[in-house]
Amino acid sequence: MRSPSEIAALKADSFGRISLMQGPDGPFVRRDLAHVPLWLRLPAWWLARREALALRKVAGMADVPQLRDWTGRRLDRSYMEGAAMYQRPPRGDLAYFRAAHRLLKQLHRRGIAHNDLAKEANWLVLEDGRPAIIDFQLATRGHPRSRWMRLLARQDLRHLLKHKRMYCGASLTPVEKRVLKRTSWLRDLWFRTGKPVYRFITRRLLKWEDNEGQGPKP
Repeated sequence: MRSPSEIAALKADSFGRISLMQGPDGPFVRRDLAHVPLWLRLPAWWLARREALALRKVAGMADVPQLRDWTGRRLDRSYMEGAAMYQRPPRGDLAYFRAAHRLLKQLHRRGIAHNDLAKEANWLVLEDGRPAIIDFQLATRGHPRSRWMRLLARQDLRHLLKHKRMYCGASLTPVEKRVLKRTSWLRDLWFRTGKPVYRFITRRLLKWEDNEGQGPKP
């Protein structure tokens, strides 16, 4: 069988190289940890494994990646044709945000909280205008009715509503506006402790700027 070949490099950072690959059955996305620096191999492996476990829980679900293979060094997932939200903004597209809300509820019913939906790069606008969610490295698995998972699900929803406020603000409902106004102790703790550490590691140690997943700064 012919080995897959790389079509294009999509992203490369300290935690691996992400490429669009061409295989016998069509294109797919590969995260390769082969060139990760030695001192980052354990966290890179942990993040990739976390994504693989999350994708196993959403097997068969539409508009999220499907796991093809996880070897411990390479993670292969299905490819979805589309553009990141910041590349194809769904301005005034109420249908997009309604579908995104339904997609998010399906994800939460599967016992998955994404935890990284503030990044517009993790929301796709597919060719037909439907939403899709990618990049499950930080996803949490658990019982969907547990207090912890409900809290994380609410944070996922708040991030979606922030995007809706940006691109479709006139369509926010009174309930959605109340959700946006009500912050949680988890968010406050993250901004006081977790985010400064995250910024120090990514900007000072790893020397990269993700701009909250909104694409490169001009």
